[in-house]
Amino acid sequence: MNRIRTKAGVLGAALLTAAPLALTAPSATAAPTGTADVAAPAAARQPATTAPTAEEQRLSQRAPQEILRRSGFAGVAGTFGGGLARVGSYGEAKRYVADAGRGLWRRAVDRVQGRGPQGGDLSRDDDRPLYWARLGMTKALREWKPPFRLTAGQKNALMGALERGSRGQDSINLPGGGHSRTRPLRVVVTGFDPFQLDADARRSNPSGAAALALDGTTVRTSSGRLARIETAVFPVRWADFAAGTVERTLLPHFRRGPRQVDLFTTISQGRPGQFDLERTNGAWRGGSPDNARESRTELVPVPKGVPTVRPQPQWTTTSLPYAKLTSAGTGPFPVRDNTEVTEIPAGGGEAVERPDGPTPGSAARAGGGGDYLSNEIGYRATLLRDAVKLKVPGGHLHTPVLKFGAGNTDPATGEVTDPDFVRNRTAITGQVRNILTAALSVVPGMMEK
Repeated sequence: MNRIRTKAGVLGAALLTAAPLALTAPSATAAPTGTADVAAPAAARQPATTAPTAEEQRLSQRAPQEILRRSGFAGVAGTFGGGLARVGSYGEAKRYVADAGRGLWRRAVDRVQGRGPQGGDLSRDDDRPLYWARLGMTKALREWKPPFRLTAGQKNALMGALERGSRGQDSINLPGGGHSRTRPLRVVVTGFDPFQLDADARRSNPSGAAALALDGTTVRTSSGRLARIETAVFPVRWADFAAGTVERTLLPHFRRGPRQVDLFTTISQGRPGQFDLERTNGAWRGGSPDNARESRTELVPVPKGVPTVRPQPQWTTTSLPYAKLTSAGTGPFPVRDNTEVTEIPAGGGEAVERPDGPTPGSAARAGGGGDYLSNEIGYRATLLRDAVKLKVPGGHLHTPVLKFGAGNTDPATGEVTDPDFVRNRTAITGQVRNILTAALSVVPGMMEK
């Protein structure tokens, strides 16, 4: 997501037969491999209510409805709701909702990767159908009145399962093989939902598009070794991050074991015209409103029940090979090593910008990626890396900003897509793939353990 700094001023079996959601062939993403024993995402802990959320309220706007219609996803929410109406117990509901969430993720991945019907004239590379279809499903689940007793806790658990499944968070399936040098390398990549939708509901997020395009795919490094990429996307909501959605997703793949990750990259949308490898992440939330129109200004909260570093550090550092990636020639956009942070120096005082990184003892006010959720996911992922002593390349990558073409800039009357918009998004996705391939190629010693 865009680099935002508020203070420094610099810029989320039978039931499925009766109500199918995965209408295309399943993708390479397989069954879940387990989740971390941490707090449930905020979406699973909200009070049981039928009132639509801020995100769900945007569904009725022209742009979301057109995106759903032109992608073939317009009937997803109705199909899901019809299936819910046939559920007869909480056990059935758990199975149905979990399968439906994963089915939506598979359908979105398949569409982007060219499997099954396109469903309309919206280009296949588009990440937005997944976002808006998910919101239609959460709204249907929120409004559902089952014919049996359902507690608030059970309803919230269903919502959490739907969120996780439809984001690919519980279906990351890395290859086994332990430390064998013949098995594929294991890569985890994360993206984000579209955001800043009150300003323009047409917005797409290239990090989410890249995640859909790369999930379950294989790349070959310059040495000839294969690497398998598994992906997930995250919401642009402060509360979900505080509740541990990042740690819940990543920890099973960061812990030592036969499927431990070899490289990870969190990705979000950054600034125009370039990629940024963020050298340093800061432990500060700057307060900009999220997709739920909520704000948080505070030290990044670490959820209970996950490994962490004590005392909590103000800064974490990338372990991606930034020096080599900036000169690797991965695509049309330059890749920059961004070392700038904003800090309060040791001893107190006003926040100051540091172009070469933090000074000893300082308090974070913005990492290289700002003080919004893009900085925070980089901080959380690298903090977790350090806590479990994971010695692999990992960090945060900002993509260029995705813009509509000239003459299509009015949110109220503009088209939901245009040739420049599609061309830039596919170029960004292609360069993300090349950056990952280069990162795997230039650090073979680290990769082979």
